[in-house]
Order: sequence, then C-alpha cells, then structure tokens
Amino acid sequence: MEIADLSSVELTDDSAGTAQITETPVETVKNRAILEALLFASGEPLTIAAVTKATGLAEHEIRSILAKLMTEYRDRNSGLIIVEIAEGYEILTDPELAAWIRKMKNISSTGKLSQPSLETLSIIAYKQPITKLEVDQLRGVNSDAAVKSLLDKRLIKIVGKKETPGRPYLYSTTKEFLQYFGLKNLGELPAVHDFFNAEVA
Repeated sequence: MEIADLSSVELTDDSAGTAQITETPVETVKNRAILEALLFASGEPLTIAAVTKATGLAEHEIRSILAKLMTEYRDRNSGLIIVEIAEGYEILTDPELAAWIRKMKNISSTGKLSQPSLETLSIIAYKQPITKLEVDQLRGVNSDAAVKSLLDKRLIKIVGKKETPGRPYLYSTTKEFLQYFGLKNLGELPAVHDFFNAEVA
C-alpha cells in the first residue's frame, strides 16, 4: 500500500466550515524553504533585492512567501520570529523571551549605552548629518568619548566633511543603529523622549 506524501498539503476551510485539502505546489514549498534558509544564514537584514539576485524569484513572489512565513512563525508561538527591519527581513528571537536569553549569556546592564552616548546618538539621529562640534554645542559638553564609543559600536559612521573652515567630519547613523532599536528605517524614529525610553527598556 502506497503512503501519500503530505509534505506539500495544506488544510483550508470552505464556506461551510468543512476542512478541505489543497495541494501546495512542490516548487512553492521548495522556495519557502530556500527563503527560510537564506534568512537564517544571513545574520543581518536580508533585502528583497538580495533575495531576487540569489534566487531569481520575482519580488511579488518573495513578498508573498515572506508574509506566509511571518504568519507561520507567529501562529506557532515559536521562540523565533521573522521581522521587517532595517529595510530588510531577519529571523530574530522573540523579544518576550529576552530575559531567558540574558540569563544564558549572562549579559549585564553594562552592555547598554551610557547616558552621554545615548544623548549623543539621539542628537545625531535627529540632526544628521551633523558635526561633532554641533553635537557638543547642543549637549553643552565635549562628546569625544561618546562619539568614539558609538563609532566602535558601529551605531554611527562618518559620511563626509562639512564645507566650512577646517572641514570637520559629518556623522550619521548606520544600519546597525536601525537594528539596535528595531526600526525599519529612519522614518520610524519616535519622539525624542520615547527614543531614550526605548533604549532604557
């Protein structure tokens, strides 16, 4: 007796509420597996353009598969989620499980940004591109140490020089900044006071 392969079969409900079996094309199942593997292996937000280049799939196909994967991960209450972040998609651990992850990694609060660094970062985020002197003037104190720390953490970067005497460096935020705060893009920046609360939390 031959056993049917149910790996590409899905259950759906008809209008009467009766479960119906519909077949998912094998190619679709394979593409879904490929996208899931790419997300897992990437280690950083994966853009639609990068997926298209790697797979040859059309953008609408990729977005459709990603939407289904995001729903599947959410509905099965997995410890992992797929999120749209930093202009791409990434597999991350569920934020609700952060306390257990911190225990496992023995992460201390010293890993968070210092208050001077957070103040400096918020000014750069909302005023970018901006020079260190302009940051100093807004803060009222020297920001050398904070700027160096943010550069080391790759939360800011040098994007050019200002056309003024001395041609000081101009600083802007990075893709790592978007990842750190869970933002899709700079358009999602919250109000300034909420920005501080987001990092403290």
